[in-house]
Amino acid sequence: MAEKSQEKPKKKPKAYKPASKFCVKCGARMADHKDRLACGKCGYTEWKPSK
Repeated sequence: MAEKSQEKPKKKPKAYKPASKFCVKCGARMADHKDRLACGKCGYTEWKPSK
């Protein structure tokens, strides 16, 4: 008989921060990284000030 394969638990997608910034070039929502804000659509990047 065929054995049941163990299914991995499904991951929940990360929610965007409500106060996220929008790209000045194309208007898309920017990704908030540790050291920068980056647009995945056009590649525009804003660097955060280092502490």
